[in-house]
Amino acid sequence: MAAEELKAVVNRLRRAQGQIAGVIRMIEEGRDCEDVVTQLAAASRALDRAGFAIIATGLQHCLTDTDLAEGEDREQLRARLEKLFLSLA
Repeated sequence: MAAEELKAVVNRLRRAQGQIAGVIRMIEEGRDCEDVVTQLAAASRALDRAGFAIIATGLQHCLTDTDLAEGEDREQLRARLEKLFLSLA
């Protein structure tokens, strides 16, 4: 993956890290359940977006270059990418 693409993914992960730290603080402070769940959902979405960004921008390119050179056919590659994509669903 290109450096700029990685930077965007890292930024999403840092945002999620901050949100999770916020959730922990909220729980320790005894904050309202609805507020905690709202923040937890936001962190979950940030993690999902990071995973989808990795798949959308880099994973197929990396796997295609390596695996097709090693003899893996396109159907096997498609099945592997589909499995990775669905693991985030």
